[in-house]
Amino acid sequence: MSRTGRRTGIYGRQGSAGWLFVAPVVVILGLFLLLPILMALFVSLTRWNGQGSPFTGDVPVVGLDNYTRLFSDPGLARLDFMTSIRNNVYYVLIVVPVQTAVALFLALVVNQRLLRGRTFFRTAFFFPSVTSSVAISVLFLFLFTNSGVINTLLGVFGIDGPRWFSDPRGIIHIALTNVGLVDPAAPPGWLANHELLGLSWWNWLSGPSVAMCAVITLVVWTTSGTFMLMFLAALQNLPVELDEASLLDGANRRQHFRYVTLPQLRPTMFLVLTLGLIATWQVFDQIYVMSQGDPAKTTLTPAYLSYRTAFRGFDYGSGAAISFVLFLIIIVLALIQRWVLRERDRVPGRRSWLARSMHRGEAS
Repeated sequence: MSRTGRRTGIYGRQGSAGWLFVAPVVVILGLFLLLPILMALFVSLTRWNGQGSPFTGDVPVVGLDNYTRLFSDPGLARLDFMTSIRNNVYYVLIVVPVQTAVALFLALVVNQRLLRGRTFFRTAFFFPSVTSSVAISVLFLFLFTNSGVINTLLGVFGIDGPRWFSDPRGIIHIALTNVGLVDPAAPPGWLANHELLGLSWWNWLSGPSVAMCAVITLVVWTTSGTFMLMFLAALQNLPVELDEASLLDGANRRQHFRYVTLPQLRPTMFLVLTLGLIATWQVFDQIYVMSQGDPAKTTLTPAYLSYRTAFRGFDYGSGAAISFVLFLIIIVLALIQRWVLRERDRVPGRRSWLARSMHRGEAS
């Protein structure tokens, strides 16, 4: 560096050299990612039917009309969209926690040093994640047919299996009906007569349908292996010193997991939950292969609704609008999740079990 404070030589050209090296990637991302997004955003403001170019003067521009139809205008468009949101909310609320818990449990199991055949179990648990989702969806269709393997196994225990892909009832409705609290033909008036965004409270509280439960089972089985590897990598990188300190302080397995292992897995936990949240709101291929939104639209999701509206209903503007609303939902939920899982400042006077134990050990 010269006396005038300016960088000279190669240091002064680092910025230009950096942009030169990343320019090909920036151009490729701009052409094949950013530009299509901007084009789709424009299409969401039009009534394009897929014929010709959407950028000609013949295509009517309707502004935010495609978006307002989804939230405020009574009609089939809002009903289908809110139904898909309800279905996806229950799907997310079940899949994300279950697959995260299963993945963490599997990672803890295969991370045991004394476990024989650890390589085999890791491969077996991860294998469904690298198998074609279409092939697995077809397989699960055979498993969950009315006379399939699942209902046959349930029959061994004296359980009459449901009609998995023909029963549109939600599991909460089924549970309330079985215990005699609610008559499905005449639901309580305070639930049936009040609406939220086009759906009655009774419909919002239906729970996932029987068919959606089959899809949930498939997704948890196929995705847990991927997240298991993430947790396993994090577990193998934990410092051994903390494990030894907790053992010396007399921590049992539950205390060691809660106060030592789990806090150190916070970054990995955030990654797993974020990826799970994004994937569950974008579920499409399993719905397309297994149910296509049936029965009675109880497996309809926003991603599949966007496809059906655009490529089957030839309403590309509304289909693109659904996609961008789904994009905003994912962004908002990811930000909320990041805020919830953020590193909080420790409150004075409140310390972790490990910190208190180490302090007592030093004092002694």
